[in-house]
Amino acid sequence: MATVRTHDGGSVPIASSAPTPGPAQQTSVGATIYSVAEHAGVSIATVSRVLQGAGTVSAKTTQKVLDAVEELNYVPLGAARSLAVRHHEAHGLVLPELSGPYYSELLMGFESRAAELGQSVTLMLTGGKPDLARAVRQLATHVDAIAVLGSAAMPPAVARALHGQKPVVIIAGSPQDGIESVRAENAHSAELLTEHVLAHGRTRLLFVGDPDGAPDIGERHAGFVAAHHARGLEAAPAVRVPFREGEGEAVAERILAGEIEADALVCANDELALAIMTHLQDAGRDVPGDIAVVGWDDVMTSRYVRPGLTTVRQPVRELGVIAAERLHQRVSGGQPRLEPQILPTEVVIRGSCGCARR
Repeated sequence: MATVRTHDGGSVPIASSAPTPGPAQQTSVGATIYSVAEHAGVSIATVSRVLQGAGTVSAKTTQKVLDAVEELNYVPLGAARSLAVRHHEAHGLVLPELSGPYYSELLMGFESRAAELGQSVTLMLTGGKPDLARAVRQLATHVDAIAVLGSAAMPPAVARALHGQKPVVIIAGSPQDGIESVRAENAHSAELLTEHVLAHGRTRLLFVGDPDGAPDIGERHAGFVAAHHARGLEAAPAVRVPFREGEGEAVAERILAGEIEADALVCANDELALAIMTHLQDAGRDVPGDIAVVGWDDVMTSRYVRPGLTTVRQPVRELGVIAAERLHQRVSGGQPRLEPQILPTEVVIRGSCGCARR
């Protein structure tokens, strides 16, 4: 059993046959390890130790080197690293966290394909990091290519620094010029799902989730609104909550208290939907009799709750697989795709929307 190494020194156990890469020695176009050393007022050897994460350099000196790296937009090239370890690549994967089925499914898809291609994976979690741009820059000094979930960890300044030096793939985020992206279709399926709920005669639908929290959630909310407009209706404001199980329970409590009134909930993901549905049922409410609940992702639990959860199936694992494949192809000399890769999604009808229970 191997591990996926986290950027801050921890590890996540994952089955993998990929070896661990050696330290990077080659420099980027423009800024070099020599210019970084001169800017920081230290030796080249010190810069090398800092970038390798050796832990033998004082905190003050390490900070000086990292400041110089950021100011000069220095990123070591991965080609020499791959040659030094006989073409075994190290790829970075940046995720917000690991809680919930979505992140684990994405990670398993990415890591399993990376292992098949002889890559090792360094995992960085953005939660709690005050300066994501700097954290991604530091990660880039240790890997040959990076996949990022969403857009928050890849702001334009970081994208410009990495452009042409490190292959980058954005997963389920807003496309940026010159950077590949892969995502699932959201807006059309969300419109179909919402239309299906409206067709049951429900008139007080609420979207549960923060449309500003992630680009894919924003697209789902846009589909929710479009379905209302197609019927000449005005969509109610979204119930803006994070996409976590505990937030679903809190929404259910607000419904039970009469603070939120609705006859149907279109949830941004299955975690919210399942938490809301179960909490309401435990309190004696009938789902879908009193209130319909639908979700998104089609996690395994959605099939086994009663009623089964009506949701949208998206290829989460495949997103990870494609991201790993594209990074490998880019490191091997392939050209970036100019258009985003958009994978299809599918509305899955079960019983929580009001259909005959299946």
